[in-house]
Amino acid sequence: MQSVWSVIGILLCLATLPGTFELAFLTLGGAMPRRRHILLQNQQPLHLCVVIPAHNEEQGIGGCVASLFGCEIGIHSLSVVVIADNCTDATAERAHLAGARVLERQDENLRGKGYALHHAFSILLSENHDAFLIVDADTGVEANFILATAELFGQGADALQCRYLASNPEASIRSRLMHVAWLAFNVLRLRGRDYWGLSVGILGNGFGLARKTLEKVPFDAGSIAEDLEYHLRLVRAGLRVRFCEASTVWSEVPTQGRAASGQRARWEGGRFRMIREQSKGLAVEVLKGHWRLLEPLLELLLLPLAFQVFLLLVLLAVPVTFARYTALAGLAWVVSHVAVALWVGRAGWRDCLALLAAPFYIVWKLTLGRQLLKSASAEAAWVRTDRTDHEH
Repeated sequence: MQSVWSVIGILLCLATLPGTFELAFLTLGGAMPRRRHILLQNQQPLHLCVVIPAHNEEQGIGGCVASLFGCEIGIHSLSVVVIADNCTDATAERAHLAGARVLERQDENLRGKGYALHHAFSILLSENHDAFLIVDADTGVEANFILATAELFGQGADALQCRYLASNPEASIRSRLMHVAWLAFNVLRLRGRDYWGLSVGILGNGFGLARKTLEKVPFDAGSIAEDLEYHLRLVRAGLRVRFCEASTVWSEVPTQGRAASGQRARWEGGRFRMIREQSKGLAVEVLKGHWRLLEPLLELLLLPLAFQVFLLLVLLAVPVTFARYTALAGLAWVVSHVAVALWVGRAGWRDCLALLAAPFYIVWKLTLGRQLLKSASAEAAWVRTDRTDHEH
């Protein structure tokens, strides 16, 4: 029986160790003091184009466009383009009334954000834009969004990713926990990669691409995890996404019912699909000496924290010494990661208190198995998150 437990322990160690190494690496880098920022002298004016993919977003698109036009732009120029993708409501009309240029697209066979962006770029790259910024239709941006991103593009950045946080952490315990999770996933981990000089990743909202980047690596990612898919292609091409920590974008996270569970299942199902499709190829390339792909591989193998914690707790219960030590080390790094995320995110006492509900949140995540498997399939399609869902 001891040999059976040993095999179980080895398998669980193999499943959790890559994530533990990645958490340790990013937590240490994220906790380090920031390098001194040197402002550019004689910065050249840039023409930035903000692209907003939108599917049936008539309620929020006007506020998103207004938020962008309210930004400081300095010496730069700004265009806002909404790509109304397979819309059946007044998204296009309201975007136009708010002052945006509208591109309409109808294709029932190729639905989703990745296809919408590919269509927009196929048109916009023929124009005189120096760089493109992508935000979701329910997004608000910080007033320095244009100036901060233009600064990095002026330094020659291939691509960038801003801080991306929840706009409604006070709405429920679930949204408060999501806020804490985003402080880890969308801030601390990016700080860590940036400190070590690595490509920080693309979060799907609040990211930017230089013209030269899109010309070298066209955006034609079509999966429901199009941001992760495209980032891997950028790294393979030798390009780097910089962290624009100076500016933030916010969007509302669903707090109740089917909308919250559907969104989590899509995000994490898409991630598991990328693990299945990309990890073997990345591992082979790393073994061939392409070391820049090692961190993206470890990042891909780092499970969502709820699943990582669950497997570590199972490993802790395995009656084998090496398994228990591995589990304790892994759990210690999870706790450290969350603590540092709260610190760098300047979290308040409500965020810390919300962690008492984390065990229930983990159980809730584990109940999404069927939806997650459906979203992880190769045939899974992008579905807009219902912003009006409520539990009764």
